[in-house]
Amino acid sequence: MKNRSLRSVALPIKRREMLGFMGGAAVVSLLGCQRTANSVASGVAAQPAETPDLPACVVSPEQTEGPYFVEEALNRSDIRTDPTDGSIKPGVPLQLVLQVSQVNASACQPLAGAIVDVWHCDAEGVYSDVVDRSFNTQGQRFLRGSQITDSDGRVEFMTIYPGWYRGRAVHIHFKIRNRPAQDSAQGYEFTSQLYFDDAVSDQVHTQVPYRRRGQRDMRNARDRIYQGGGEQLMLQLTSAETGYIGTFEIGLKTA
Repeated sequence: MKNRSLRSVALPIKRREMLGFMGGAAVVSLLGCQRTANSVASGVAAQPAETPDLPACVVSPEQTEGPYFVEEALNRSDIRTDPTDGSIKPGVPLQLVLQVSQVNASACQPLAGAIVDVWHCDAEGVYSDVVDRSFNTQGQRFLRGSQITDSDGRVEFMTIYPGWYRGRAVHIHFKIRNRPAQDSAQGYEFTSQLYFDDAVSDQVHTQVPYRRRGQRDMRNARDRIYQGGGEQLMLQLTSAETGYIGTFEIGLKTA
């Protein structure tokens, strides 16, 4: 199947949104994949495929890594704890479920063995293991972690609903990459951010411990980073017994 057919079901994008990490000859693009019309992971309705074999995918753009990524090598699913002292970050529980697929001309296939990193601020807008103008958390490792996708391309993290800090909408950072063989220079890496419905964030942030931070100063529509495709990076939230479950489907197309 020709690439022209694949493009016919993808939303128009700029060239920079299609460029991932150049490792050897590998180029990565990130797509949110829907297997049915009712499974809209990116918040944008999937367009019908022209043939039964063609996957219905919408593009999810790459976004900035930001200043707070740290290579911690923390392979764990529950990232609420700080392994340095065992403390647990308080907040509304969030079960984050990411489904990673490899996209080819005819299907979205589960991508096993990919490394998925996530990191975000706590209920008061603070990141761990960094020095900032308003805090120094070097040596702490809360709300950071990585998982390896299983045979179904799935990873799950137990975390908390993020707080906010000045100038940014509520978000979670994520990075997807492989572990190239030692004898190969090829690899891929893709970094972006996930966003939350403003109405849900408003409700969550009235609760303890979020309300100590006060009213946030930035909503999605005014966030300059969100404006670069954030509407396609919205977490699909469902209520759980004690918090929320957030799901997002991601496709990596390598060439």
